[in-house]
Amino acid sequence: MLALTDRAVEAVRDIVASSHEVTETGGLRLSAELSGTEASLKLRVVPLPAEDDEVIEEHGARVFVESEAAALLDDKLLDATVDHNQVAFVILEQPES
Repeated sequence: MLALTDRAVEAVRDIVASSHEVTETGGLRLSAELSGTEASLKLRVVPLPAEDDEVIEEHGARVFVESEAAALLDDKLLDATVDHNQVAFVILEQPES
């Protein structure tokens, strides 16, 4: 399952909180658009997860991962950097335990 760093948790909470359309059931939805052997990941704030979304909740941050994206990101780590109110998410390998 996709894991979130502390920075990603904070970024997700901030993004969702700044959206005026979303209630406490909302979160950030991560979906994949496949094109041949490549995939583009899309993020958007949504009020509820889709029926088949994988729901990740960590410290008040909710991320909904669409099923195709979940398969691609199963062993990954979502990190974020914030620079002048601009958020950049990065997908990393999860460290070996």
